[in-house]
Amino acid sequence: MSEAMALGLARAAFREHAWAEAHRQYGMVDLAENLASADLESYAQSSALVGCDDACVKLLDRAFHQRLDRGECEQAAECAFWLGFNLMNQGQMGPAGGWFARSEELAQAGPGTSALRGLVLLPPALQALMQGDGASALGLFSRAHELGRSVGQPELLALSGLGIGQAKIALGEWGAGLAKLDEVMVAVTAGEVSPIVSGLVYCAVIVACHDTFDVRRAAEWTGALSRWCEAQPDLVPFRGECLVHRAQILILNGDWHEATEQVRVACRRLESPPGQPGIGTAYYEAGELHRLRGEHAAAENSYRRASACGHEIQPGFALLRLAQGRLDAAVSGIRRALDEPGQAFHRPRVLAASVEIALAAGQLSDARAAAEELAAIAAAGEVRFLQAMSTQAVGAVLLAEGQPREALDELRRASDSWRDLSAPYQSARVRVLQGRCCRELGDLDAAQMEFDAAAAAFGQLGARPDTMALRRVATPGVEAESRGLTPREIQVLRAVATGNTNRAIAETLFLSEKTVARHLSNIFSKLDISSRSAATAYAYQHELM
Repeated sequence: MSEAMALGLARAAFREHAWAEAHRQYGMVDLAENLASADLESYAQSSALVGCDDACVKLLDRAFHQRLDRGECEQAAECAFWLGFNLMNQGQMGPAGGWFARSEELAQAGPGTSALRGLVLLPPALQALMQGDGASALGLFSRAHELGRSVGQPELLALSGLGIGQAKIALGEWGAGLAKLDEVMVAVTAGEVSPIVSGLVYCAVIVACHDTFDVRRAAEWTGALSRWCEAQPDLVPFRGECLVHRAQILILNGDWHEATEQVRVACRRLESPPGQPGIGTAYYEAGELHRLRGEHAAAENSYRRASACGHEIQPGFALLRLAQGRLDAAVSGIRRALDEPGQAFHRPRVLAASVEIALAAGQLSDARAAAEELAAIAAAGEVRFLQAMSTQAVGAVLLAEGQPREALDELRRASDSWRDLSAPYQSARVRVLQGRCCRELGDLDAAQMEFDAAAAAFGQLGARPDTMALRRVATPGVEAESRGLTPREIQVLRAVATGNTNRAIAETLFLSEKTVARHLSNIFSKLDISSRSAATAYAYQHELM
């Protein structure tokens, strides 16, 4: 085959998004390293899309110097920008910064087109965004967007539009930010943007949807990303991240079996080559699935691998410690996460877990404070997911405070929201709380119906820890009696858990303080505990309240 024919096949394969064939044909033509700059850039892009990142960088380096040697300073500056862009996506921030600086230097040395002047604004805009300066980032991204619009440069328009959406979200303008991201995605789904930029935008938009708890939008764009990946069988980047995003939606929708398979494949694809974005999230989601099914050792291993990749492991790890009965570790872990600065998007989930852990520890004031903060966050926007989390948390606190009627009102709203979001696990957990409210209000038939519905959902999901906890809830006192506590000792334990002194308990139960002290001593001995706070934690953990 002649060189000209091979080059024609390479260019045709590139146009048809047949990346492996384009990469192979360009490689055959470039044996003597005599490809022209434009073909080198196409070769580099096809190399990146089949996972050959080092080859991509080397090819772009050659294209840069080739253009520079020919005096094509503006084209060389653009090539330097894309070199930095690819290195940044690989996590090589130092070399990326060097190439971005080289690009800006060349842009300032000549007249520069609007497109080039817009591109060199993107790195400082992104840096401002990453440092938490949303206002400065928005200004820079907006200037870049105006320049991109003036020349109709699709990559510049997509990247600057993405940045505008992200900056607005960072500034608390969630609705406006997501609307801008939808606008950017129109161009991406229409095929107007190069594949590497398209993949990056897809993933960034889906992350933004998860950060703002817009699970419906996340599901829609995750489906679009899946179709985009499937249309390019040779594609290596983004495919693993796509599987992680899909798994997150599947977990919410209750298809844990399929989510497990998606996470397993995602971990395999993202582990090699090392350093790929998304691997920490993949391990964390694996930990969540193991925890929800009661596979504690596997869950801990997955969380630890996520931590090794730099991913925050809370609130999942604290909830794992709670499930393992390590209450002190759960409390310490969730408090540390609550005190972490710069976790605005992550905070609602941490607050929801904090409510659950504080209630288990009998720390009603802490649970109330966390629920109130979560309610304030939910009230600031019209996000159904946040409203569901908030009303569930408030309902759980009200129930623990002895207000089942008020709790039931909140829980009904939470149930409607979770059902609307197709979240069967969360719906089932709310039904357990509703059943407890009904029992406290004396409606035992309604309580049993709620418990039965929750049990069926937990069984279908494979949520073994919740199934076991529900059995204790549906038959209160059974666990305590199995530890040898008498009915009177259970009464005393419940009274201790509500914060009563020995004198108050004695007056309520018509006992002497000495008898109460003796019952309390027996309780400590039988439960192998040594303090009233530990007794309170036991009562809440075993649903005696």
